[in-house]
Amino acid sequence: MTETSKTHVILLSCGSFNPITKGHIHMFEKAREYLHQTGRFIVIGGIVSPVHDSYGKQGLVSSQHRLTMCQLAVQSSDWIRVDPWECYQDTWQTTCSVLEHHRDLMKRVTGCILSNVNTPSTTPVIGQPQNQTPPIYQDHNNMNHKPTTIKLWGKISESLGKICCVRPNMERFTFVDENANLGTAVRYEEIELRILLLCGSDLLESFCIPGLWKDSDMEVIVGDFGIVVVPRDGVDTERIMSHSSILRKYKDNIIVVKDLTNHPMSIVSSTKSRLALQHGDGHVVDYLSQPVIDYILQSQLYINASG
Repeated sequence: MTETSKTHVILLSCGSFNPITKGHIHMFEKAREYLHQTGRFIVIGGIVSPVHDSYGKQGLVSSQHRLTMCQLAVQSSDWIRVDPWECYQDTWQTTCSVLEHHRDLMKRVTGCILSNVNTPSTTPVIGQPQNQTPPIYQDHNNMNHKPTTIKLWGKISESLGKICCVRPNMERFTFVDENANLGTAVRYEEIELRILLLCGSDLLESFCIPGLWKDSDMEVIVGDFGIVVVPRDGVDTERIMSHSSILRKYKDNIIVVKDLTNHPMSIVSSTKSRLALQHGDGHVVDYLSQPVIDYILQSQLYINASG
């Protein structure tokens, strides 16, 4: 397949990131590597979207801290960025709403047709007052930055780079108009762009818990968007999917990343990291990047069992 005929993918990961671990970054890298190996996809960007403070999870530190830690964790990546949209809303947003927000943003800014989208979005754009022009953040000092991991072309690379492949400075954001004229993108039929939810097998299992997810949301997440699952070692994803009629219905929209090696990052979790920090366990360096550890110690986070 030529580059123009491959499906271009943006990987979106939602979660607490409390704190963000090396395992989270490993999940992005493994997913991108696997999708590229299939020969059918080109991953053009990754988005980390931390959950709103009102999510209500015990021990969840403020979004200000979590956003900063996420920025530190991806600062060496040239294709993963942190998006604060969820945190900036008035209240907690469903995963479905987050996906729809980014879908609508991509459609407006790039002019591309996003594939496998069957339902119109009812999600308000950006959390500022709804009668104002919706902005997105941009790195004022790096407006011409483009991803180096893949080769894009023409106006489409500029447009996509502006919203999904550019990391803002941690302390300085410049807001630009989402609806600004970014030039003519490549013709609609020349590119297929999809936003896929990136998750671990634990989220896949949660789909099977009665009453936890609305069926209508699952239909949109799995049916309209699709998911990429990076399972933990030994997890039987086929068995999990067999327990949900919706997962069975949209099985073709679920991409399971197959990894024959038992990578140590696959067992890293935020819970393990918090426990290691509380007990002064030196293994925390295996779970978290050094800039994140330094920030946690400086801010005195996770020192007590309460978070």
